[in-house]
Order: sequence, then C-alpha cells, then structure tokens
Amino acid sequence: MKAREAEVFDLGYQRYTGPREGRNRARLALFENGVRTVLGIGRGGRAKILPVGLFLAVITPAAVFVTILAFLDPIAGDDASQFIPGPADYYSIVSVILIIFGAIMAPELLCPDRRDNVLPLYLVRPLTSNDYLIARFLAFFAIVLVLVYAGQIVLQAGLILTAGDQVDYIRDNWQDVPRILFMGVLIATFISVGPLAVAAFTTRRAYAAAFVIAAWLLLNSISDGLTFQECTFETVAEDGRITSSSEDCTRPVGDLAPYVGLLNLGGVTDNLNNMVFDVDVEPGQGSPSSMAVAELHDAFPIGVYVLWTGIPALLLWHRYRRIRL
Repeated sequence: MKAREAEVFDLGYQRYTGPREGRNRARLALFENGVRTVLGIGRGGRAKILPVGLFLAVITPAAVFVTILAFLDPIAGDDASQFIPGPADYYSIVSVILIIFGAIMAPELLCPDRRDNVLPLYLVRPLTSNDYLIARFLAFFAIVLVLVYAGQIVLQAGLILTAGDQVDYIRDNWQDVPRILFMGVLIATFISVGPLAVAAFTTRRAYAAAFVIAAWLLLNSISDGLTFQECTFETVAEDGRITSSSEDCTRPVGDLAPYVGLLNLGGVTDNLNNMVFDVDVEPGQGSPSSMAVAELHDAFPIGVYVLWTGIPALLLWHRYRRIRL
C-alpha cells in the first residue's frame, strides 16, 4: 500500500500587528463577560427569563404606585401622595426581591468557572486572581445598582409628574436625591458581597442560592421571634369607673432584644435606610427586629453593616488569593 504524500499549504500566516491593549483590556473583557453572563446575553431565551423576571419584579411596585397615584390625584388632590410610599419605604419593599436576585444570580459568575476548571485558562491573559475577582464583583454590583435605581427613578418621576407644581415639589424634596444615590450604593454592595462569598465555596449554583435564602429566612425568623413584644393591659376600676390603666410589654430575651435584632439580615440595610432618610420607627409599623434595633445608638447598625459586608468580602478575597490565574 502506497503511503500518501505530505503536502504543505501556504495559508498566508501573518503575525498580529495590531495594538496590544494589555491588562486593562483583559479586565474590561472579563467585566463585560460577567454582565453578559448574569443577563443571559448571547445565550438562549431560557437564560434570560430569570433576570428579566426579577428586573420586572423590582420595577412593578414602582409602576403600580405611580398608576395608583395617577388615579388618586384627581380625587384626593395634594393628599394623594400620602398613599404612596416614599423612597425609604420603597427600598424596604424591594429589598426581598433584591436578596433573591443576589442569591440566584451571583453564583452564575463564580461557580461555573471553578466547576469546569477554566480558571487556569486565564493564564493566557495578563490577569491576577484579584483582577478576576474585582471584575466579577463590579459586573454584578453594576447590575444590582441598576436594579436598585430603576424603581426609584420610576417612582420619583411619577411623583414629580403628578405633583400640582413640579417646581415646588422638586424644591421641597431635592434632598432625597443624594440619599437615594447613597443608600443605593450601600444596598447594592450588601446584596453583591454576601452571595458572591457563598458562591466562592461551592461549585453548585443551587447549593449557593439555597444557602443564602435559607440563612436569610432562618436569621430573620429567629430575630423577629426573639424580639417580638407581648403586651398586657391592666386597668384599675373604682365604683364601676376606670381610674387608671397600664401597659406591660415583655420580650423573650428581655433587654438583649435590641442586640438580637441586629441578627436580622433583612434589617441590615433597612436600619441604615431609616437612618439615612431620618425615618422614625413607630410601634407596630415595622418588624419586631427593626423596632428593637431603633432603641440602640446609630453606631450599632452601622457596625453590623460593616461586619456583614466586610467579613464576607475578606472570605471571598482569601478564597481566591490562593488561586493563580
């Protein structure tokens, strides 16, 4: 049998002579890839269902409130805005949706790379483990920040457009703008860091999401249950007439209730939200944990926020510090 003769084809190979953009371009590419991954861009329609659905879930409350305001305005006049939550209330309403979004979508950025063992492939780029981690975090942080601000923009636009005098409304409420921006950054940071830290310790996205949601439900239930006030009323009557009455309220953990309330994950940002927007928590208007924490100095909620964001951030950094890309 005669062997086939080898042939050499001239394919016109040329060396790359274009610009070499270096490390910053690699960082930007990783950031763009993270955004596309979370939003499902470049993948099938099923990958887009969850992010689009959660985005609509964040926007829907604002759209509903604006619609209600538009119908109430001709009837209630200037009092119509009293039926609509303010920016502080809106952040509290959508915080649950944001936590679910973070728990489900954050693992999409980290788990597949480690499960498929593709991290070493980044060696062909001038990247470090810190570059990889920062790019992934910023990609997720940017998306969460857009979600946080989107509902507020819709709500504020509706309040301005339905106001009797738009100029007066803006003049009276302009101070809410820096508060909204500042609080949005705090919420986006909190929502991003925790789920990413959990995702760094597993290759299963479902496990990471389940852990975050379970921890949120468990800590919230425990803190609310231990800070719930049970009140009894005592009356003193003489000759068939009530001469005095007293109210005695107790909590299962007694004087430790304000500190136990700090364990509430949902209240970490809500407590700061009340501080930033100068909201007084009235009895019966908030969760048992938030009412208990309101009794503490402002330094305690701030310290708890720093711990709930700083410790997961350190764990996340330490986890990837040993990985050489």
